[in-house]
Amino acid sequence: MPKLPNIDGVLIQWGDRLFYPGNRIVRVAPQPKLVANLDRQHAAVIRARIEATVVRRAPQVMVKVTGGGRGMQAIAAHFRYISKNGRLDIEDERGETMRGKDTLHELAEDWRLGGTLIDDIAQPGQRREAFNIMLSMPRGTDPQIVQRAAREFAQAELADHKFVMVLHDHQANPHVHISVRAESKHGKRLNPRKADLHRWRETFAEKLRGWGVEAEATRQATRGRNRNYEPLWRVKAGQDGRLRTSRPGSKSGAQSHSTRADAVEAWMEVGRALATSAEKADRDLARSIAAFIHEMPSARPTIKPSMAPEIKQVTRPIDIDPRR
Repeated sequence: MPKLPNIDGVLIQWGDRLFYPGNRIVRVAPQPKLVANLDRQHAAVIRARIEATVVRRAPQVMVKVTGGGRGMQAIAAHFRYISKNGRLDIEDERGETMRGKDTLHELAEDWRLGGTLIDDIAQPGQRREAFNIMLSMPRGTDPQIVQRAAREFAQAELADHKFVMVLHDHQANPHVHISVRAESKHGKRLNPRKADLHRWRETFAEKLRGWGVEAEATRQATRGRNRNYEPLWRVKAGQDGRLRTSRPGSKSGAQSHSTRADAVEAWMEVGRALATSAEKADRDLARSIAAFIHEMPSARPTIKPSMAPEIKQVTRPIDIDPRR
């Protein structure tokens, strides 16, 4: 009889690739009882995320850096844009709200002088003095909860920075615009990278769940998606009729193809392990994974040739001994 896999071990090994791709492996002296407990907890988290992704199809959060200002004029212009020229409430990092054109001028002066001086007009090649971030949830999410979760996100991830936030609930998807001063109160500069964006999505989803809203921050590749989202400036240009060029609606590069293929492989490994479990819940989850792989819009084109014989086995109904 073939040896059954260590299911928790497989979940951790391949689940981390699906949900926590940026994790580093830190090697420490083994402590069997502690490690076993941590592994069980880690595997339970992976199971919960799999269920949210493939069974409940939890709504996905969106966190995007939409640009940033290099001079105070550009930063102040963004204040006017997100507040609808002072008609919407602006909330700062102290939790104070303001409204009106006059407060926008005071806010700009506070940012210009509140740290290293920000020139009115940026010089060629000047670094960004502010970053614009947008946090969004799908239609139907309570805008007030989106705002509360965004506030907690900013307090956690943008601590020691000046920031302002504005809720937009008049459009299809409730979303919050955050503008954050790049230089912190201690002189440290914000420089968001891909790993930071993934962590930000995880934090925002966590804060939403804390308010009772189901939310996930799963990568596109993990969900079998390859949508090429338009940057905000292109969306605005299209709305104003100023857009002169088009871009593909999906990612088609070699890196994107490889990432999606790796995700399919990880799903297959997890599904195979769960299908051998003595627990009915695990076997049910394996069936859901099989259906999920089969439905992936980008799965078939990304299957590596060496995986072709296996994909048929994994995506067909999983046979379970009824006596188990």
